[in-house]
Amino acid sequence: MAGMTEVARVEASPGRRMFGLGVLICLGLLLFWLALSQPGGSMFLRIVVLAIGALAIWAAREMRRATAQAVILTEAGLVESTGTVIAPMEQIEAVDRGTFAFKPSNGFLVRLSQPGPRVWRPGLYWRIGRRVGIGGVAHAAQAKAMADALSVMLAERAGAGQG
Repeated sequence: MAGMTEVARVEASPGRRMFGLGVLICLGLLLFWLALSQPGGSMFLRIVVLAIGALAIWAAREMRRATAQAVILTEAGLVESTGTVIAPMEQIEAVDRGTFAFKPSNGFLVRLSQPGPRVWRPGLYWRIGRRVGIGGVAHAAQAKAMADALSVMLAERAGAGQG
């Protein structure tokens, strides 16, 4: 990321981050309690409920790790604060903040020209095929500012391509 100018940054909102983590941890603990405290019943069902509880605790752990990072927009594209490239600028085709877009809450959707590997950073962003969703427990104002800046950059690129 050295030498790249930061245009916009999206970070997790501390309040939303704590709420999201709290909900996932409480769900996992509640499922553990439910599976272990009920006498009788199906052993298979208990194992399934324990597995879902463990999945919720794992998701909370992953969310805690992911939301400690940030998504940064530079002239080169979208990158994680760790330096991992999310979407190179030359592959970004469009930004969608519409009401009916399949996007994270408080966020936006980016469409790419080429599919990339699947990535999931709970609460921060995901990438599936040609779509990248930025948001989740992010600051809504930061996500809106990044989407606006990215839209302007795409419009400038389209204008430069016509001239």
